[in-house]
Amino acid sequence: MIKSVNNYPVSQLFDIEASVVYAIPRYQREYTWKMDQWESLFDDIEENDPGYFLGSIICINQTTDTLAVQRLEVVDGQQRLTTLSLLFAALYQSLKRHEKELDDDQRVELINLKRKLVLKKGDDQLRVIPQIQNNNQNDYRAVLSDVGVISPFDTPAYAGNRKIFRAFRYFQGRIEEMVHGENDRLASIMAFLDKVSQACLVKIEVASHADAYTLFESLNNRGMPLTAIDLIKNKLLARLETTEPGKVDHYFDVWNKLLGYLGDDYSVQERFFRHYYNAFKDPLNVPFRKDEDKKKDPLGPVATRSNLIQIYEKLINQDAKHHLQAIRSAGQLYALMLARNTDEAWAPLDKPLKDLDRIQGAPSYLLMLYLLVRREALGIDVAQLEDIARLLVCFFVRRNLTDTPPTRDLTRLFMATIDKVAELSGAAVVKTIRDELLAVSASDETFRSKLEGAIYEENAGVTRFVLCALAEQSMTKETWVDLWKYEGKLFVWTIEHIFPQGDNIPASWVTMIAGGDEKKAKAIQETHVHKLGNLTISGFNSALGNKSFKEKRDRTDSKGREVGYKNGLKLNAELATAEAWSVAQIDARTTKLVGQVMGLFAMTEGQPCA
Repeated sequence: MIKSVNNYPVSQLFDIEASVVYAIPRYQREYTWKMDQWESLFDDIEENDPGYFLGSIICINQTTDTLAVQRLEVVDGQQRLTTLSLLFAALYQSLKRHEKELDDDQRVELINLKRKLVLKKGDDQLRVIPQIQNNNQNDYRAVLSDVGVISPFDTPAYAGNRKIFRAFRYFQGRIEEMVHGENDRLASIMAFLDKVSQACLVKIEVASHADAYTLFESLNNRGMPLTAIDLIKNKLLARLETTEPGKVDHYFDVWNKLLGYLGDDYSVQERFFRHYYNAFKDPLNVPFRKDEDKKKDPLGPVATRSNLIQIYEKLINQDAKHHLQAIRSAGQLYALMLARNTDEAWAPLDKPLKDLDRIQGAPSYLLMLYLLVRREALGIDVAQLEDIARLLVCFFVRRNLTDTPPTRDLTRLFMATIDKVAELSGAAVVKTIRDELLAVSASDETFRSKLEGAIYEENAGVTRFVLCALAEQSMTKETWVDLWKYEGKLFVWTIEHIFPQGDNIPASWVTMIAGGDEKKAKAIQETHVHKLGNLTISGFNSALGNKSFKEKRDRTDSKGREVGYKNGLKLNAELATAEAWSVAQIDARTTKLVGQVMGLFAMTEGQPCA
């Protein structure tokens, strides 16, 4: 397994006479260290005695020609090596600025420092070769070019905003800070360079990826913490290297396609891996079951954050290639739930799946994933998948407002539903899903009671969703307005309280709604301000604020465009013609809108959600 383990000073790892390069493979994470790590490294070297221990690196050495450049593949330790080389680059630049002051020995040190960064033999042969993700390698070459270590190299666009350049600039600043006020600046730089060179790293050389990945998880003691997805990837690639040597790059490309479908958000990636197992728990467990335990789940009854790695480690060991391909295919379909559809055939699902996301229906993605993957075997078409997605939207509108069933039951609900539809086909799949959801949903009476109460106070997210849904009902392609549009991190269209919700009720509203009685106005506010009938959607909430009713109704922008209640939304049609606003109008509008919402999100057969 282990070819060698040695404790080396940094100067020996970057030996100017050795034809050794440290290459970061493509499948490693990009350079991720930030200021906390740069600061810690610099401080540790500066504040401790020479020979300070910096951690360990793991390399794969598959070089057979002793006369050729020895290429070590860095499996663990890329962050340290890359950062150390950037520190060397900053020190080289600092010494170069004092070149006229250097004595003969110091000039040799300057040349040696250059050879730590590029090989003595070979034009611009980098000692440390970063991987290519996020322009790491090109950014690194640009840094070395800027300091004069390699030939001119064009700086990539926006390189200054990325971590390679930021790390280099950080070290430039720290060196300048270190020597500021020193009588002999050059001596201070040389003393620090000596400390860097004498700092130690344990270099572990192994013969294969499998050996490396077995070690590096426990030795990553100073790097960025590895996520569950990082560990799954590494175990997967290690296993594939043992079964198909030399094809790691290919499988890394497959893995990257998967992450391309899922996006960069780690929480989404992690949720997908949980959903994949929970959706296909039964077939995934089949190879692990003994004859007498055909109903048991050796891999686990449900995937959670705590057992995710253990589950996937067993799957990988069982058949890494098969599971990688299956997961990638599933990830491509999971992308539909993430608004990443690129196939026109799935277009009918775009709106209901966006709505499912907006109503926070992510727990049901495991059911949708199962149906999408097994659609042919289940005999369901896109139209039926659309019906199911709409049904789930209705379910979550009702669930999220009533908290029935509770959140803790949702994963097992959808897993149980999968079990019940697994052997069904066509319309029976849709009917069974509807029946299962209806069986656990709150009653119409409970749903109506929540809708009639202080709905905004109960759940502002659901409130916004139902108001947008009501507004969208009257829109056509020609009149469509995107009520979910973002500007920065905020919605352009937001919930507007017609009778204001602020503590200080404007005098005009006290007069209108309570005949000038402030106590009565306050009492009305407490009972009615968050009712559905007192709420609407406005794109200019901040502009309307506590203005009088008529000012809100008639407001225009600087170009004369209607931005008040006459903004064209049918949801506001009643408000656009009203002369005043009263308790009776709030109650009447609440009754009307509640009736519309009950119809819009009914779940029984033959209703809109069915």
